[in-house]
Amino acid sequence: MRLKVEFTTEPFDLDEAPAHAIVAREVIQAAELDAVDVGPFGNTAEGGADEVLTAVDALLRKALAAGATRVSLQVNVIDGAGEGEK
Repeated sequence: MRLKVEFTTEPFDLDEAPAHAIVAREVIQAAELDAVDVGPFGNTAEGGADEVLTAVDALLRKALAAGATRVSLQVNVIDGAGEGEK
């Protein structure tokens, strides 16, 4: 199964990226994921379920430790949904 994760960290700082945002992006960029897109207001990545879930765990732990007060994320199944229902 493939998953897509979209996330943002807060608080925002429009002048420079806060430490929690930098850490979160580094986690995603270092993970074994593909279709990684990082930006100032949102980030996305795709990959296998195990890889995405492992990256999300590290992302949450490290971003919160680096000062994030909120992490908003969404995980979507992008293929493989309903495979067991044949």
